[in-house]
Amino acid sequence: MPQKPSEITPRYANYALGLLLGVYIFNFIDRQILSILIENIKDEIQLSDTELGFLGGIAFALFYTFAGIPIARWADRGSRRNIISISILIWSLFTAFTGAARNFWMILVARIGVGVGEAGCSPPAHSLISDLFPAERRGTALSIYALGIPIGGSLGTLIGAWVGDLFGWRMAFVAVGLPGILLALIVRMTLREPVRGGSEVAGPVETDAQSLSEVLRFMAGLRSFWHLSFAGALHAFVGYGAAYFVPSFFARVHEMGLAERGTWLSLIGLVAVIGTYLGGWLGDRLAPKDMRWYLWVPAIATLAGGPIA
Repeated sequence: MPQKPSEITPRYANYALGLLLGVYIFNFIDRQILSILIENIKDEIQLSDTELGFLGGIAFALFYTFAGIPIARWADRGSRRNIISISILIWSLFTAFTGAARNFWMILVARIGVGVGEAGCSPPAHSLISDLFPAERRGTALSIYALGIPIGGSLGTLIGAWVGDLFGWRMAFVAVGLPGILLALIVRMTLREPVRGGSEVAGPVETDAQSLSEVLRFMAGLRSFWHLSFAGALHAFVGYGAAYFVPSFFARVHEMGLAERGTWLSLIGLVAVIGTYLGGWLGDRLAPKDMRWYLWVPAIATLAGGPIA
């Protein structure tokens, strides 16, 4: 049964946010580990760079993207807690299955499964966070949740590199995949379902009132939605596309070993923790003066990072 706003204490809201952060960290550990291990996979299974790019890009992103829409709609109507726990179980099992892959097609199936599973993470998590924290604190809360990207990415790189170096790349996938089963149980048993819209000034909302087509038409009519969508897509195009092959760059050009390049790249990735948190924190501090600061802050950060990249 959904918890009333008065039943959600600040202490529990912080616990739920921490748990969702842990979920997102696991999400990115399982997503990132392929990147640090692709040179080892390439050598053993004899894959081309085109095939590696397909596995880390289109095979994952296509199913992640299109599975996310019906899952998000499900999150509007169903139990967000259950969706997240089921999703963790799916992507964790497929991550572990990657360790048993013997050819390109088996890895392809595994990456599709990981993509579908991970698509069920952020839509319900964002919805839960919005119901747990009021608007004036939501930017900070979402930035804390987003810390799962740099933390999970760094841990995935570090764990994948060292386990892969000591025990082989197959064991690395198993080592990061199986613990997700325990996390799925913790989410199912301890995460509560808050009333939808309970933290809004206007009060709870009825989500079944609008059909999916009505929601899509409303979003399609928002110029801001189109701008945000294309901005996010272009940002991800550069960030994910380049980052995927960075470990290979250090291996092929600078001849770094697996453990060495994994250690350095994980440390560099942790620097992003600072920027991720400050982005949400600054947005919450500046938005009362002008709501557009929620977009100006990441825009300025992106422009500043361009020349360095």
